[in-house]
Amino acid sequence: MAHQGQPRELTDPAALKALAHPLRQRILRTLDREGPATSTTLARALGENTGATSYHLRQLAEHGFVEDVPERGQGRERWWRARRQDLRFPSRSAMSADMRAAYDEFSRQGVTQDIEAFARFQREREALGEWGDALLFARGALRLDRDQLMAFWSDYMELFNRYAAAADPPSDDARRVLVRFVAFPDVDG
Repeated sequence: MAHQGQPRELTDPAALKALAHPLRQRILRTLDREGPATSTTLARALGENTGATSYHLRQLAEHGFVEDVPERGQGRERWWRARRQDLRFPSRSAMSADMRAAYDEFSRQGVTQDIEAFARFQREREALGEWGDALLFARGALRLDRDQLMAFWSDYMELFNRYAAAADPPSDDARRVLVRFVAFPDVDG
């Protein structure tokens, strides 16, 4: 599934706090990876109780991160899917103190989750066959001004979104690939 619509700038501290909650992050990752689910199936998959997953799904829906899948539900059963979005954030200097705190927590969780996912890949890569060789890794440093860095980011997101749109529906041999981009000033140079 490609991203839905134009980039969404997340300026509401309540929405960012909703997104930064650890269980909600797990719910979103599961919906993204496995597809639509009910609060009951999510509770079972995540080792949580149905009341908790139901509550957190409603919070995510309130802020536009998940949506109801009415065609899947029967009776009182509600199915949910993640809304794929190109989320953008205002500059740190434009954020309130609450927004900065929520953004810092969200970013910290994201980096931690990425490191854990990479460690799982390294442990399990022998069992992945040809996909075990599919580690693309590059590091570099550029001397850029802020405008150039923003242009670089924009070009990267355009490329990413082009491939995200082309991958729907994927071929039979396609699999989910984690793609990460991190750029920040070198505080030592």
